[in-house]
Amino acid sequence: MKPQPRAEAERWLAQARSELAFARVGLREGFYAQACFHCQQSGEMALKALHYLAGARFVPGHSLVELLAPLVEKHPSLATLRAAAARLDQLYIPTRYPNGLPGGVPAEVFSEPQTREAIAEAARFVDQAGALV
Repeated sequence: MKPQPRAEAERWLAQARSELAFARVGLREGFYAQACFHCQQSGEMALKALHYLAGARFVPGHSLVELLAPLVEKHPSLATLRAAAARLDQLYIPTRYPNGLPGGVPAEVFSEPQTREAIAEAARFVDQAGALV
């Protein structure tokens, strides 16, 4: 059965919203590194929702910068997310792996202000994708 683009996009957007909600729990409970990672995931899933909406059958990759680039052609308003995509991309590895940092461990390095900023940026991805889906 051929996937329905809007239905598939809605599934990915629902997961993006869930990732963002979980990041807020992480912020509240002081799990900043984990919350930051879920912000990156939220942005990724929001962008993938737009790829599925456009009819994609499979969307590989995790880089928000790379996922965003082809979407800007069809939705120029998404260009405002470029800087946020680059910042959220930086949270993909170092928030999870000690060897992704020059020293310390993720659980000890990420801060509340970083997490608040990541949540605000992830929310922009979810909001903009939601307006298009």
